[in-house]
Amino acid sequence: MNRLLTPTDAPTGSSWEELVTVALLGTERRTPPGVAPGREAPGALLDAAAVQTVRRRAGLRPGRAATRLAPAVEDPRPALPPAAARRLSMLLADRPGAGSGGRRGATPDLMELLPQWLTMANRRGFAAPPEALPALLDAARGRTDLRPAALAFAGPRALWLARLNPDWRFALRSTPGGGAALPGAGERERIERLWQEGLFAERVALLAAIRARDAAAARELLATTWATERAEDRLMFLDSLRTGLCAADEPFLEQALADRSRNVRATAAELLSALPGSALAGRMAERAGSCVAVDHTSGTPTIAVEAPPECDAGMERDGVVAKAPAGRGERSWWLGQLVEAAPLGTWSRRFGGRTPEEIVALPVADDWQGELHAAWCRAAVRQRDPSWSRALLGAPTAPEAGGPGAVSLAERAKLLGTLGGEERAEWVAGFIAVHGLSEAFQLLGVCAVPWAPPLGRAVVDALNIARDAGSYPWSFSGVMGLAERCLDPSEAVRLEALTAVPDEPENASPGAGGYWAESFQRLVSTLRLRAAMRSELS
Repeated sequence: MNRLLTPTDAPTGSSWEELVTVALLGTERRTPPGVAPGREAPGALLDAAAVQTVRRRAGLRPGRAATRLAPAVEDPRPALPPAAARRLSMLLADRPGAGSGGRRGATPDLMELLPQWLTMANRRGFAAPPEALPALLDAARGRTDLRPAALAFAGPRALWLARLNPDWRFALRSTPGGGAALPGAGERERIERLWQEGLFAERVALLAAIRARDAAAARELLATTWATERAEDRLMFLDSLRTGLCAADEPFLEQALADRSRNVRATAAELLSALPGSALAGRMAERAGSCVAVDHTSGTPTIAVEAPPECDAGMERDGVVAKAPAGRGERSWWLGQLVEAAPLGTWSRRFGGRTPEEIVALPVADDWQGELHAAWCRAAVRQRDPSWSRALLGAPTAPEAGGPGAVSLAERAKLLGTLGGEERAEWVAGFIAVHGLSEAFQLLGVCAVPWAPPLGRAVVDALNIARDAGSYPWSFSGVMGLAERCLDPSEAVRLEALTAVPDEPENASPGAGGYWAESFQRLVSTLRLRAAMRSELS
């Protein structure tokens, strides 16, 4: 063992920098001053470093105390009931198992129930328990779909925590104004200063907040700097006018039709076309009307279509995109845009007072029906017109349920989105009763939760039919997952009979009966858990 140097024989005159240099070079090549080369040199170097460390630390002056963190603001909302708080801890502690494959067992997937729990808690106005905030922020960090509900439930304390942990900075980016308090309606100076000097996200949040309470004030604020904004910023600001869109916005939007940015012009035209009384809607109706008319020369009234021969400057100014996508004819591309932007109410007047159902039932000459009806579908979605959506959807029992104008499940789902919740559920239930579940997944996704009783019964009946037929069970896992989250919990009693292992037909997939029983057991358990969650939050 090396002899420890005393304060009198240690190389105390050596500076810290000299000792670092010796350590880097090695004592075989260089030794501290006053130390002889040899076996004791490494120990002498360490002793000298220890003495110098003590001296350096002893000579430090006390640092200035750091500023104390401002406490998080109080959350005025009522606290969760104890049972609901325990349930939240269980939901946040659940993690999907790795390598579980396609078989999930009969245990409910708690993480999939967390969004629904958060929705119920937010609806009842509860505050998040402070001790649950870290786990809640971690869960929202990993799932972007969870963030809006999670941050609304977490409240202002989550933003306070997010400023202290870089892993949670997404909460600041996801909150209007980065979590900062926006000026109130009467704070004119603060509003103008933030609008002139704030970051882009703060300005977007400010404009959205003002638009929500005073549409005219937001539009006037935007007009003060419109000419000096960047094109991409103008596009984002213009999009905020969708909230509370009204006829008073038309002059500003007409001005935006002359914008130098094509995207800004297109957005302004889209907003104007959603105002049936706007001048642009009238111009589009006139153009579309000159291309589509009823021909009475034959025995049966027929819709005749003459696509526009060119896309002139006026059409381009009103948002018509001149260049057609690859594989599309230019004239049919222009026609579709004109019909899509024309107010749907004009067609009844142009076609002799016919209803939307009577109009879409008319034959269309020269193979133009697909293009014309597809454009009417887009118009019905844009203008949120339920009467036209019903006409274009047709009866759910029709062959392939294609409807007169819907050519894909995605288009049918968009049309269904314009209908009320009960009507939507009734249509999808009729579709399932005739066509089964294989084509219904996208349609189920637009139905309100919990599913209305007719829709819930249709889904359960279709699953039962597939089970009894020995169908390949894994192909229904997506629908089964939706049912766990969307079926009314009261359906659990009716499902009890399906939890037993059924007799498998000869042509059934091997092990299908056990899988179906396991799936229905999980479904029943999940529905009961959802009922308990609802009760705990009541």
